[in-house]
Amino acid sequence: MTTNAPTGAIAPNVEQPAPGAPNNWRRFFSFSTDHKVIGIQYIVTAFLFFLIGGLFAMIMRGELITPDADLVDRTVYNALFTMHGTVMLFMWTFPVLNGLANYLVPLMIGARDMAFPRLNAIAFWMVPVFGIILMSSFLVPGGPAQAGWWSYPPVSLQNPGGNLVNGQFLWLVAVALSGVSSIMGAVNIVTTIIKMRAPGMGFFRMPAFVWTVLSAQMIQLFGLPALTAGAVMLLFDLTTGTSFFDPIKGGSPVLYQHFFWFYSHPAVYVIILPVFGIFSEVFPVYARKPLFGYKVVAVSSLIITGLSAIVWVHHMFASGTPGWMRMLFMFSTMLISVPTGIKVFAWVATVWGGKLRLTTPMLFALGGLVMFVFSGITGIMLAAVPFDIHVNNTYFVVGHFHYVIYGATVMGVYAAIYHWFPKMTGRMYYEGLGKLHFALTFIGANLNFFPMHPLGLQGMPRRVASYDPEFAFWNVIASLGGFLLGMSTLPFILNMVSSWVQGKPAPDNPWRAIGLEWLVSSPPPTENFEELPNVIAEPYGYGKDEPLVSNASAMIGTELAPTPSP
Repeated sequence: MTTNAPTGAIAPNVEQPAPGAPNNWRRFFSFSTDHKVIGIQYIVTAFLFFLIGGLFAMIMRGELITPDADLVDRTVYNALFTMHGTVMLFMWTFPVLNGLANYLVPLMIGARDMAFPRLNAIAFWMVPVFGIILMSSFLVPGGPAQAGWWSYPPVSLQNPGGNLVNGQFLWLVAVALSGVSSIMGAVNIVTTIIKMRAPGMGFFRMPAFVWTVLSAQMIQLFGLPALTAGAVMLLFDLTTGTSFFDPIKGGSPVLYQHFFWFYSHPAVYVIILPVFGIFSEVFPVYARKPLFGYKVVAVSSLIITGLSAIVWVHHMFASGTPGWMRMLFMFSTMLISVPTGIKVFAWVATVWGGKLRLTTPMLFALGGLVMFVFSGITGIMLAAVPFDIHVNNTYFVVGHFHYVIYGATVMGVYAAIYHWFPKMTGRMYYEGLGKLHFALTFIGANLNFFPMHPLGLQGMPRRVASYDPEFAFWNVIASLGGFLLGMSTLPFILNMVSSWVQGKPAPDNPWRAIGLEWLVSSPPPTENFEELPNVIAEPYGYGKDEPLVSNASAMIGTELAPTPSP
């Protein structure tokens, strides 16, 4: 629009961005129903909580750099420990992956938006709400919850202050709201993928990232109700005197563990599956080769979804689990490594012999793959009942978990952010800062998490603020790695902010990649496509002299170009 407003208002005859236009920054602070805006809102909000959770971790590593508890009080340490895990899972990992799915899935399948845009917006705006509820627990008497991010009863039912509104109460409310938000998002994403694919896009023409998001959100639909119900039941025990899990009143604490782990172990696959999809998108682009075994890789995601429903008891091998159940869940836990291993071999075969471009996204994807393979090896070890009993409640488990959640997942998220940053912002990032960020992250993560494995094998228990001096050497290294890991976010923040504000303008397809999202402008228009694409090929045709769609010229007003060759 134009206006003839007087001087000092709006300059005359200057085009002003529409409320939802890609060049209007105000849309990120509004109740927008544009999936791209919501995606970036998710990502930025999640990253702010990532910094908070990382600060908690650095304080804990500062405590653990010496054997004595001499930095913070033990109750403060327990609170930091609980809030670190809760924030990193419920406020960082799930929201940032939801943000990537929100932004990319409609573009990748040729849709103009999500199936339920208003529901999508509501699901996002619940995130800052339950985030504020969680953080406000620092302000109530007694401080935040101190029972760990899993909040096992009877510890989580203890209320020394006797106040109705306490840290544990707020923790349970936040987790329950998080579950509701994630269920809303899962319904939206699954419906969008099944019902809104572009003409010609059958299931085996969907990008691998869409397959993994679909598989992950199906886990959310069958698993999250169990966790949400368990949190609500525990809330009733804490506030109204029910006895679902209170052993003094005849309840079963182990029942809560079943509720919790029925979702919280499959939740690992909710987290890692989209990262698998990111690897499957990044490796072909920077190796200039098709994704090896595309259809098998796609189906393996659904196999992981099915098997994830029958692995949860391996977290309870030390909880009085019968021997026959231990054997059953040991077998199922080891079995899920088969479809996971298929993906790893496919990625290695994709990279092998390719014309590699070691850009920042490729470095993060390769680093994430290396760390995931290591975590997979230790995961197989933990699936075996005798070994799991031996290292139960030791730092070995913590090291394994962080190699999955940080080593693979966060590295994969960084790869995705760098890879699609030009598409999201219309700007190119600074490659030098990106590579510095990778080097600091990869070195810091390994220094932080690898020492936890020998510590666990030597018998150091987790969740403690003080320890025997014999464990001091590895803890010093882990703490130094943790500090380096915290500092590694500084070049990332500098890169993202400065690039978005004044970076070099990005072309529509800077990586010469294949995919519908690269056929639109950078950033994409409000409704993505002027005309819905007609898909006529698989998404990984590098080196094949055929187009991905039959109407690219009508979609973006350019000549129809063949698929990029190596």
